Amino acid sequence: MLKQRNADQSRFELLEAASHEIHQFGFHAASISRILENTSLTRGALYHHFPSKLELGYAVIDELFAGYMRQLWLEPLAKTGDPITIIENALHDTYSEHGEELINYGCPLNNLSQEMSAVNEGFRERINYQYEVWQNALMDALQRGQAEGVVKSEINAAEVSVFIVATIEGCIGLAKNDQSVATLDSCTNILLDYLRSLRVD
Repeated sequence: MLKQRNADQSRFELLEAASHEIHQFGFHAASISRILENTSLTRGALYHHFPSKLELGYAVIDELFAGYMRQLWLEPLAKTGDPITIIENALHDTYSEHGEELINYGCPLNNLSQEMSAVNEGFRERINYQYEVWQNALMDALQRGQAEGVVKSEINAAEVSVFIVATIEGCIGLAKNDQSVATLDSCTNILLDYLRSLRVD
């Protein structure tokens, strides 16, 4: 049992270090040597868990990004009939904890989409899946809000869910390009005003 826990911890440590490296430099420029410098592990340990850099990149999405998505968005949205508040809280928590990183480096999932989706089908499929589960969670929560009389019945929940994801990613992308907190705040405030307009009066 202890051996398994140690192996699980080593795997997570490698994924965390790889995620930070890819976020800062992109997948192609990510360095295995720098990843290992940010862990207590050897190159042999890395290749024991991940046979190649590509497999490591895939696992960052499948395990780490998916875990963050589940914790920040999927689980809270699944438990509510008031998705507007959940979205506001998720954005507040994200920017409070990771605002500086997002402005410096952008959204890690969107960065990988821009860099890798056109050149590697494995990345494209994994990134597309994460966007789909995010959009579906938003759509389901909006429809639940409509059924409970919290969200306006006339909106198309599927279309709005795509718009929300696209706007969040666009706001972060613009803020990264501007290197500006003000850009992120301004864009996000407009999104929040729109979301509040979806509430039943």
